[in-house]
Amino acid sequence: MEQTLILIKPDAVQRSLTGKIISRFENRGLKMVAAKHLLADRKLAEEHYGEHVGKPFFEDLIAYITSSPIIAMVLEGNNAVHVARQTIGATDPKEASPGTIRGDYGIDLGRNLVHGSDGIESAKREINIFFSNEQINVWTRANEQWIRE
Repeated sequence: MEQTLILIKPDAVQRSLTGKIISRFENRGLKMVAAKHLLADRKLAEEHYGEHVGKPFFEDLIAYITSSPIIAMVLEGNNAVHVARQTIGATDPKEASPGTIRGDYGIDLGRNLVHGSDGIESAKREINIFFSNEQINVWTRANEQWIRE
């Protein structure tokens, strides 16, 4: 099964959208195998957003993601990265389709509610930033037994 990292960002936590966001992923068939509520410090934020170092928006991004709690999750399922990205919608909420998280709840490009890994390799890297192997649970849903038969 493929895994992906999802971060529910400070604006979503502040707006009490966490339950609605999590249910969107679960409704798409993705299974949560790890989750934590945390206040990211600068070191963690810089490691996660390392590819943006030196870009004009980097400091604002770090200030934003460390401004209040986030929820980090590992979701698992068939084509988890692609399914999660479809569920999230376009980066700019103004361009996100209705029915996506950003299309339905997004307000501003700089406050776009959710981060999702953009590929399998980045998912592996990002998951390792937020979770140890011991923190990721292996479990089977009752309905998965029927899917495999």
